Amino acid sequence: MDIFEVFVDMQATGNKIKQLRKQNHYKVFDLANALGLESEQAIYKWQRGQCLPNADNLVRLSILFGCHIDDILVHNMTAGEDESPLLPLCA
Repeated sequence: MDIFEVFVDMQATGNKIKQLRKQNHYKVFDLANALGLESEQAIYKWQRGQCLPNADNLVRLSILFGCHIDDILVHNMTAGEDESPLLPLCA
């Protein structure tokens, strides 16, 4: 069985979150409120590719945007045995 790695592209995922937010007519402030976040900073960090939403917020985003989580996360697959880097999560 071949070993493959899946890497989440944080920058592309952030761009996708921004695109989906705009398509669904959410301002950053309104999206933060809908997600129950105390401020907009987490959303700005997601959009800049500095960190990824946690699992709970990915589910919430998929519901708000009317899409699957796979439509939010942008990933790349590679063959090999290298260890994947740890990805920072926030909110």
